[in-house]
Amino acid sequence: MEKLIFSCLIVLVGLFTTELRVASGVWQQAHATFYGGSDASGTMGGACGYGNLYTDGYGIKTAALSTALFNDGKSCGGCYQIICDASQVPQWCLRGTSITITATNFCPPNYALPSDNGGWCNPPRPHFDMSQPAFEMIAKYKAGIVPIFYRKVGCKRTGGIRFTINGRDYFELVLISNIGGAGDISRVWIKGSKMSNWESMSRNWGANWQSLSYLNSQSLSFRVQLSNGRISTAYNVAPSSWTFGQSFISKVQF
Repeated sequence: MEKLIFSCLIVLVGLFTTELRVASGVWQQAHATFYGGSDASGTMGGACGYGNLYTDGYGIKTAALSTALFNDGKSCGGCYQIICDASQVPQWCLRGTSITITATNFCPPNYALPSDNGGWCNPPRPHFDMSQPAFEMIAKYKAGIVPIFYRKVGCKRTGGIRFTINGRDYFELVLISNIGGAGDISRVWIKGSKMSNWESMSRNWGANWQSLSYLNSQSLSFRVQLSNGRISTAYNVAPSSWTFGQSFISKVQF
């Protein structure tokens, strides 16, 4: 069986060479289910803090990650290529298909159910609860749950990094979305036009980062570092007239 699985992966690598050129991880095994309805409307929002997933650059190709993968929100924005394991369930997989999803939510454990019968997201299981449209791109709806191969890959985005500023005076809560490259953020710095140095922000939750400085009436610049160490700087992305609740799209991307 191991030889069969390995052979299948070699064939799949050949089929999806274009996507795999930006891959940064190795193939691993997990399972996938789906949620959110046929239009994925139930996937909006979520534990990463994104609002409208279309506005934030992610659309319907998203998934909620189990505890083993979510990493307390540090995986938010990361991309994973997923392939249904046809060697185990050929009747349910759509052969020759693959999808790249973005981690936008958390799939909580359900300790009332066994890990192999309903408690799919219980630790230490790696599990993807995909949007229904995303799931149906690799498997049949009636399957409900399928074994998969997955790997961490680079994210391809359209347009610049998006910064949404919420909070209040002395508490700027910035949602950072539409991130390309590795996708998942490890560090963020902010600099107001009246500041001489960059200030390190702290992760509040998911893709939301906070500053406790008074930054009103200053244009704001952001420096973002991803999990792979790459850094991109968006200078003066928010003008000095910014107000809480506004979003700004930078001219930079990974």
